[in-house]
Amino acid sequence: MSLGIIEWKSILEGLLFAAGDEGLSLKQLASVLEIDEPVALEIIEDLKQEYQKKERGLSLVEVAGVYQLTTKKEHAPYLKRLVETPSNQTLSQAALETLAIIAYKQPITRIEIEEIRGVKSERPIQTLLAKGLIQDVGRREGSGRAILYGTTREFLDYFGLKTIEELPSLSDNIEEEFIQEEADLFFEKINETFDQD
Repeated sequence: MSLGIIEWKSILEGLLFAAGDEGLSLKQLASVLEIDEPVALEIIEDLKQEYQKKERGLSLVEVAGVYQLTTKKEHAPYLKRLVETPSNQTLSQAALETLAIIAYKQPITRIEIEEIRGVKSERPIQTLLAKGLIQDVGRREGSGRAILYGTTREFLDYFGLKTIEELPSLSDNIEEEFIQEEADLFFEKINETFDQD
């Protein structure tokens, strides 16, 4: 595939965005792009220079051998305000799925959530923690002592519930059958609750 530098940078940017906090190593990038590491490094450096311009809101950094997109340090006060602002923004589909799993299966670990969803769930969990809808409710016994997550009082307020028992019922085997229809059913019933108010 003979692409120009602009196309390569565009693809690289998309890959780094999709990788999120985990980032990608030079070896991974070269492998995915099917190019040699020195060429991949040249594309990375070129994109990094673009991000150093004042009008850009992101930076491309290397941390512990992986490249990742980050926000610029000078924008930290605005990002802090965004996190601290009580928001009535809607949750993403990933956050809603993660929240539904936590609500029904709490206390539950991140690994268990990911087994049910079939995808990584660090970002949705961070979003839900930042919005105060879930919290750390302890540690799993055994090796690793994984964090257990559960819902908060804010979760009940957010969905207009008095207790967690008021959640609409889903099938018993949520692990095998957690599919889009069940998530939709959950939020449909929650919306019905809002409509009745």
